[in-house]
Amino acid sequence: MQVPKSMRAELGAWNNGSGIDLQSWVGCEGRFALAVGYSTIFWPEFIEFERYVLMRGFSQEGLRGFERSPETTRQSVEAVMNHLHIADIQAYGAADISRDKLVFLGSVLKEIYQAKLHWQFPDRKFVVEFFAPETGDLYDHQLTFWQVD
Repeated sequence: MQVPKSMRAELGAWNNGSGIDLQSWVGCEGRFALAVGYSTIFWPEFIEFERYVLMRGFSQEGLRGFERSPETTRQSVEAVMNHLHIADIQAYGAADISRDKLVFLGSVLKEIYQAKLHWQFPDRKFVVEFFAPETGDLYDHQLTFWQVD
């Protein structure tokens, strides 16, 4: 994996300027409590509910609201119910947010979600989509998934 450009100076400053890799950096800067929390994002719980595959913790009331829309499909409901704003992984307004970090995380999460959905539901097909706009609000970077008929 290539380190996001916005992190290279920080990693390069370690070891009297010799630098440090991402995994070693996590070992120096990370916290177990955050690692536990991140596990729910990096290996989410997917469940079957009626005809849907959703992330655990969804709102049944929200689901029913989306179902009432006149042009709703199972795919459109799953896409909106399963979306994740990458910027929401951290505290709102985090000082170190940058497009390259969001793209890095979104790309990795897309691969993880594809792998987990295939592993957990081998008889079904899914689209996992990562939307990374070139310009605009950083909070528009999103990941979602839905079943293919």
